[in-house]
Amino acid sequence: MATTDYDVITVGGGLGGASVAKVLADKGLRVLVTEREETFKDRIRGEFLAPWGVAEAKRLGLYELLMEKCAHEQPFINFGGVLRDYRTTTPQQLPALTFFHAAMQEVVLDAARRSGAEVRRGVIVKHVRMGQPPIVSLESKGVTRDLTARIVVCADGRSSMGRTWGGFEVHRGKQRMLGAGVMLDGLSVADDTAFVTLMPGAQRIAFLFPQGGGRVRSYMVYGPHEVDRLQGMNDAGRFIDECVRSGIPPEFVKGARPQGPLASFDLTETWVEHPYRDGLALIGDAAGASDPTWGQGLSLTMRDARVLTECLSGANDFDAAGHAYAKAHDAYFKACVTTEDWLFEMFFAIGPEADAKRARALPKIATDPTRVPDHGASGPDLPYDESVRRRFFGED
Repeated sequence: MATTDYDVITVGGGLGGASVAKVLADKGLRVLVTEREETFKDRIRGEFLAPWGVAEAKRLGLYELLMEKCAHEQPFINFGGVLRDYRTTTPQQLPALTFFHAAMQEVVLDAARRSGAEVRRGVIVKHVRMGQPPIVSLESKGVTRDLTARIVVCADGRSSMGRTWGGFEVHRGKQRMLGAGVMLDGLSVADDTAFVTLMPGAQRIAFLFPQGGGRVRSYMVYGPHEVDRLQGMNDAGRFIDECVRSGIPPEFVKGARPQGPLASFDLTETWVEHPYRDGLALIGDAAGASDPTWGQGLSLTMRDARVLTECLSGANDFDAAGHAYAKAHDAYFKACVTTEDWLFEMFFAIGPEADAKRARALPKIATDPTRVPDHGASGPDLPYDESVRRRFFGED
């Protein structure tokens, strides 16, 4: 085997890249983490980890660290007036977690450093040349240097350059919704309960995810025809008003103090098939960004990190390990986007045909909520065959 500068180089030091780095450094691999940002900032990203993602965090050895440093347990969810305890209704028997995203990134990246990974911040990856070994061109303080690794892991988000460097074809899904988010402080809500309200057929859904001490991350998902685009802190009052119009109790947000930023973003999912090629692996949103409406992004990233590190651990052939990861990723990502498409069709599609489907299915769901696919809470390993779809749409 040819000597390389590192065993693994990650492009991106957020949850995906840092998790991979920590696990593999713990196993004695030579790992370099490259991160563009000197300090992580609030960018309205996911801050809800579903129970199946919490199980992944446990398998990665990150759960206790997150709980100690930044995470807040959320065992309950109030979805449309129905209270659910995740600890008794999911296979994992675990709560969800919430946390401030930027704080979580710092915690996991610091853990990677303490495990022995080399971390370079404020650097730019200019290019990755695939091959055996792949070569990373890294710019720091105006100087560019080429480094080699046995595998390069690109965890560089929805606008991933890794997709371009690897020549991956990017696919887009069906959804055409927008989402907006802002941090609200001073709320009088239960810290242990997420609150979600949805208006079937109206293309709007609102979320409150408490993080403790009256601090709540709030999201609003909406069709462009439903709400004028929410953008910038001048729209904070309108954001709160639209959440109330979507069913959030007014008393929950009375006296709320918005903490910037506030931004809207496209919720259409994007993905690549088989996110590994010739020494370059994609994980997290770079591999597949599911529709954020359904809160699967962080859990998928945890699953990617766990599966990839398990494939690489003890492997002599990193190329074969990369292909094994990509095959597994395709299977569980397909389960997520398929069931998310069903949820979109049931709750957000508009028109007479969609109304007829809801008229048939929703009364049955009201008497038996288990008809709704639970992949969002319980994970993509649940079945999602034709019988599951028919039961959800009331066709059984």
